[in-house]
Amino acid sequence: MFVRTTVINKIKGLTKFVKGIQGGTSAGKTFGVLPVLIDIAAKNPLTEISIVAESIPHLKRGAMKDFKKIMIETGRFVDARWNATDFKYNFANGSQIEFFSADNDAKLRGARRDYLYMNEANNMTFHAYTELASRTKKGVYLDWNPVNEFWFHSELQNDSDVDFITVTYQDNEACPESALNFILKAKEKAKTSSYWQNWYDVYGLGQIGNLEGVIFNNWKTIDTIPDEARLIGYGLDFGYTNDPTAIVEVYKYNDNRILNEICYNKGLSNSQIAKYITTKLPCYCDSAEPKSIAELRMYGVNAYGVTKGADSINFGIQIMQEESYLVTSKSLNLVNELRKYAWDKDKKTGAKLNKPIDSFNHIIDSARYHEMETIGLKRNKGKYGIR
Repeated sequence: MFVRTTVINKIKGLTKFVKGIQGGTSAGKTFGVLPVLIDIAAKNPLTEISIVAESIPHLKRGAMKDFKKIMIETGRFVDARWNATDFKYNFANGSQIEFFSADNDAKLRGARRDYLYMNEANNMTFHAYTELASRTKKGVYLDWNPVNEFWFHSELQNDSDVDFITVTYQDNEACPESALNFILKAKEKAKTSSYWQNWYDVYGLGQIGNLEGVIFNNWKTIDTIPDEARLIGYGLDFGYTNDPTAIVEVYKYNDNRILNEICYNKGLSNSQIAKYITTKLPCYCDSAEPKSIAELRMYGVNAYGVTKGADSINFGIQIMQEESYLVTSKSLNLVNELRKYAWDKDKKTGAKLNKPIDSFNHIIDSARYHEMETIGLKRNKGKYGIR
């Protein structure tokens, strides 16, 4: 059921040309901006609105999905008016809302619009903003999680035509109970952990955090896997009830390695997992589940368990840090983990420890298993518990 939240009311109160909306997780930022734009389109004939994110997969999973949900819950969605090819919705009064990605240069330099919404603006470049905003007539909406400062803070925040607000889960009366429980649990952890203090500051309170201690900076996203890339194997981290089963494809491409997420789901049986592995190439798995590995082999998967040693996690991280990675833009969970996987800190002193946090690492572990067993095996046979 659609709920008019405090976030929506705050966004409707913004009056300047650029509206910056900074907020934590489950603050309802997207569910705040979209109803405002839908209302503008419905009440003002021939209005043109563009909704932009860093990639099409992000749009499909985020703003586009939420748009349809809001339209359906408010009784406005007409299936015949949705163009699934061009990602456009045409209202009866001639207004139009379109969705496209910031990695589409032609769209960045394309036609003008009345309103622009850049969803998760911190994941897009300032160049993308200037190209789009300069072709926008009536207003720009930006939202983001404040993991660190970005171009909004350095280039826009103090301009006279810019509004800025911070919203949190407390402004979202429609916040799911599961999300609320996670945030409140993080709030408790923040009392004794500098990592969780930073997490709660950013995702709970919507305050600017920092990326100090992030483990992997040696990656960038690509839209498609080049034809010349060669699939060399898989990494698999088992999950079921609380954690997802995560599977990644690993490709070799010139001097780079490509990571492509193919599974990140809970509740999968081993027979269901096996269907994701479509070749006979090696699949390196968490060795904590030998029965599952044996069962996967019965289903035809060339599965191997990684032998873990005392230093195998740090060894695997070191191996990966020495490579250059391309990550497909549809690998949403992998991208999310790479942005958040960090070194742990001492609870009392805040000093960085020589071990990673035990969070945001499911599909990263999958990649690590593969790299330990391929690159690592060649370099350090017999060390760190590697086979």
